[in-house]
Amino acid sequence: MVNFNKINTIVGWVVCIIAAFTYISTVEPTASFWDCGEFIAVSYKLEVPHPPGAPLFLLIGRIFSFFAAGDVTRVAFWVNMVSVMSSVFSILFLFWTITLLARKFLNKTAQQLSKGEGWAVIGAGVVGALAYTFSDSFWFSSEEAEVYAMSSFFTAFMLWSVFKWELIEDEAKANRWLVLMAYMIGLSIGVHLLNLVILPVLGLVYYFKRYSKHTWKGALLTVGITGVILIFIMSGIITGVPSLAGAMEIFFVNTVGLPFGSGIIIFLLLFFGGLAYGIWYSIRKNKALLNTALLSFAFIIIGYLSYGIIIVRSNFNPPIDENNPQNAISFLSYLKREQYGDRPLLYGPYFTSKIEDQVKTSALYRKGDKKYEVYDYKVKPVYESGSQVLFPRVWSTQPEHKERYRKILNLRPDEKPTMGDNLYFFFSHQLGHMYFRYFMWNFVGRESDEQDAGWLLPLDSSKDLPRALAENKARNNFYMLPLIVGLMGLFFQYSRNRKWWGVVALAFFMTGAALVMYLNSGPIEPRERDYIYVGSFYIFAIWIGFGVLFIYYGLEKLLKKETTRAVIASALCLIVPGVMVVQGWDDHDRSGRYFSVDSAKNMLSACPPNAILFTGGDNDTFPLWYVQEVEGFRTDVRVIVLTYLNTDWYIDQLKMQMNQSQPLPISLPSESYTAGSYEYIPYQDVGLKGGMDLNQYMDLVRKKHPLLQVELVSGGKTVILPSKEFFLKINKADVLSTETVGKNDAHLITDTMRWAVRDNHIEKNDLIILDVLNSNKWQRPICFNFTSRMSCNLDFSNYLREEGLVYRLVPVEVKDAEYALNVEAMYTNFMTKFSYRGMNNPSIYSTEEYSRFALAHRDLALRLASFLYYKGDNERSKKVLLKMLDVFRDKGTYEEQTIYMLTARLLLKLNEESKADKVVVQLVSDLQGYLDFYLKGGKLSSGIIEHCLGILNQVSMIYEEVGKKDKAEQYSKLFNRYYEKITGDLPTK
Repeated sequence: MVNFNKINTIVGWVVCIIAAFTYISTVEPTASFWDCGEFIAVSYKLEVPHPPGAPLFLLIGRIFSFFAAGDVTRVAFWVNMVSVMSSVFSILFLFWTITLLARKFLNKTAQQLSKGEGWAVIGAGVVGALAYTFSDSFWFSSEEAEVYAMSSFFTAFMLWSVFKWELIEDEAKANRWLVLMAYMIGLSIGVHLLNLVILPVLGLVYYFKRYSKHTWKGALLTVGITGVILIFIMSGIITGVPSLAGAMEIFFVNTVGLPFGSGIIIFLLLFFGGLAYGIWYSIRKNKALLNTALLSFAFIIIGYLSYGIIIVRSNFNPPIDENNPQNAISFLSYLKREQYGDRPLLYGPYFTSKIEDQVKTSALYRKGDKKYEVYDYKVKPVYESGSQVLFPRVWSTQPEHKERYRKILNLRPDEKPTMGDNLYFFFSHQLGHMYFRYFMWNFVGRESDEQDAGWLLPLDSSKDLPRALAENKARNNFYMLPLIVGLMGLFFQYSRNRKWWGVVALAFFMTGAALVMYLNSGPIEPRERDYIYVGSFYIFAIWIGFGVLFIYYGLEKLLKKETTRAVIASALCLIVPGVMVVQGWDDHDRSGRYFSVDSAKNMLSACPPNAILFTGGDNDTFPLWYVQEVEGFRTDVRVIVLTYLNTDWYIDQLKMQMNQSQPLPISLPSESYTAGSYEYIPYQDVGLKGGMDLNQYMDLVRKKHPLLQVELVSGGKTVILPSKEFFLKINKADVLSTETVGKNDAHLITDTMRWAVRDNHIEKNDLIILDVLNSNKWQRPICFNFTSRMSCNLDFSNYLREEGLVYRLVPVEVKDAEYALNVEAMYTNFMTKFSYRGMNNPSIYSTEEYSRFALAHRDLALRLASFLYYKGDNERSKKVLLKMLDVFRDKGTYEEQTIYMLTARLLLKLNEESKADKVVVQLVSDLQGYLDFYLKGGKLSSGIIEHCLGILNQVSMIYEEVGKKDKAEQYSKLFNRYYEKITGDLPTK
């Protein structure tokens, strides 16, 4: 085909433009949940994100943020555009990869292709690239500020470039392409490590090009060698080079007595000097292979040097400075992700394995005044004999994970797993639930966006489903068309050219099943992890493209005109991306979605000025970081992540001023909370009656008083918890001077606050909370959000006053509902301060996370309205309820049912019968939807059914409560009918 290369280039860019239009039209305009808020914030100010960092992403994100032109509310959009553009160019390279591979396995050059074959190859590229454009997981990643879209770009570029390199006959030019690929590998390290698994594929292509005779033994040996190279890059370069630098730093500072940084300087001189000499030597001796290898290594290092920004920025102590990687030692810990712990891969314990002993391994250093000091040792557990196995899959000892393992494996409480159980978990959960289910989402269909949702089959429909499922925008049915066409392409490539099929199959395995084995995930994840495996879906999209060629050659006997066959084959297969875009657009369209940011602002708005706010996990914290660091909203509030409070670097940062927030009143010296100190503080009964005075306890801890010191089994000392109850004497003058309690409520201030410890121990974060409480003297408001309130080991529940999404610690017992809610603050917050953009718009897609935060707001409104009614303020109670119904859309989920039942009850008491009836009619319809679905064999848990029956019963009771006998009887009969159908019995009166 004479003009193939020109057409290939033009069509590639057309497909690229289609992808760009799609992603720009559906991109999130602000910071979505999970890590996105953090990545946008750290990109905007070049701060330090969670380990192991993504410095190249931050640098590019910073450049894109300039396009906001000073409008901070547009920064998030432009950093999200980094993922958009990364995804767009991934699609471009996918198109060119498919057309390259198609020519390879057809074994024809561009000029040798007939006109029909040329158009069929172009059609294959279009179909495969568009199928991946509209695939669920990749589309999701393309719209938010996360690293996976950019990681996909590097994977796409690497695959395309290696196939391009394979065509180059001139060795010098080919070697330059190898150096380019090495540089891209180095750069990709500064984004994410997932795309490195593609290296064995590159090695296999190298083997096919360099050697004329190909054998299975040679191919396997090549894959093994590139596997070693992969391990060398991950262990020898990414962590090995910093480890060696750190060891030299410690040696020259501690042993030789040179100043800090001298070991690093010496290492850099030796390392780069040796590398430069090696390159010079290879040129002088005309050793082309050695020169290429050394240049490739050098360019990997050059790309890897993007990590320098992490150390540089950390030394400026920005507000977000996770792990504080300021020097070689802390930077190495940061790179190794040591805070997340290890998971066994090839050999390790079961979750039931007992630890008999612990042995110290390598020393842990920190920077002292004049040298690096050993503050602790890594500890390796010694398990009982015979309790470790090869390929451990059921290994996590977290209590909730143990329970989940037993449920999945059907093990009794005292039963130990076997190797069969271990493998069953691998195939059924890790491969099945955590990979194959995601694969089917992308190429068969998806039930919903609820956690652990399954896939859809062609005959599955939305008929007879509960409204919440039937109207769930993420319910997509592709009728198995992408899977069928992909399998056609897979078998066609296998039948035509097994060599190149092997290359593609290896890529599919490495980005899918091999990742599953490497990650060795536990039984519970906080969210779906399908974005990890987009590389595997990328490879399958290549086979979807090859499905065009399968049909093209399959029509050979029916249609002799090649061009007609190419058009028909392409048109038929274009149905695949057509179905995918039609089904997927509504649940991937994030335009107009702002509630992640609104809910963060709402939480901060609820805090008093200069407050200290304790938060929980990612979604509690990262959106708050975004609105503070990027939009400059309520920077007077110091947000404290409860889990981070167990680390010394985070506590040190809390003692600094950040933005408008003053340092925290932490009185403990750094040696009291440094890593290895007071990680675990056990309770010991010393006969102390009436609890422990907090002021006295903190004084004894600061002084390291012998009365509290105990020896640890692993060595060292810690303090004890002498009582499971604390008390703090209250100075009323201090409280009133700070307006923590109003003068009109002065009589409510208690003389002594008392609270219990929930467990038989406390940890460092609990100790810091106690220290802050004791030292603060009520100068700064102390607040908790719902998550931190529940997860905190200190039970302050008797002294937490709700002010709207936050609970303020006050020296007043709030057992009486009269003071438990700060009604005026809650009313002002909910009615005037809070924002709810888009939450009442049915066209705006809200995921499970958005719905969860919306539910928290509705729960707040219901409590406020109920209390106002209780106080006789019917007018304001009605206003709160009506606003809640107005600003939040009812999605019909069973989680919302209690809220709406109680809302209807209160509306009836407020004489708003018509509005209550409207709520009840919809509620009952939704309840019937769930119950009918269950009765027809739908899969629902017994807990959901019991919940629905209970709410239906409550509906009749609320009408009876207000004297509406006819409606009470109507819903009572309905309840009895369903109860009898489900249980086979009539309910007891």
